[in-house]
Amino acid sequence: MIRAVKVGKEILVTVGNKIGVLADICKILADHGINLEAVAGYGQGNEAKLMLVASDALRAQDALRAKGYKDTAENNVVEVELENKTGALKAVSSKLSEAGVDIRYIYGSTCSGSCAARLIINTADNDKALLALRR
Repeated sequence: MIRAVKVGKEILVTVGNKIGVLADICKILADHGINLEAVAGYGQGNEAKLMLVASDALRAQDALRAKGYKDTAENNVVEVELENKTGALKAVSSKLSEAGVDIRYIYGSTCSGSCAARLIINTADNDKALLALRR
């Protein structure tokens, strides 16, 4: 069920929780030719957190900082490509559970048809997660 597993880079951007901020960030990245491969976010009061996996994390972070988004950080994440079928997430979560890997957060995407589903996972031990998912 698991097609590929690798370590990836995620950009964490902390911003004011206001209308239009995601549109602005997307415009900045698009104007620099940077593709967003995965995105998640949430707001808490006056603050919002955006997690972005981009085609070029370093250029994305530089572009955002140049436009005033100074509160950025880079995280290592586990990127998992898996078959888009029933039970695929069960297989991933079971392997991580059996290996004793603590999942801090997870987000993903899928599409209809035969294309792959994609998960972005932040764990307490990404090396251990990689080993468990490659078995």
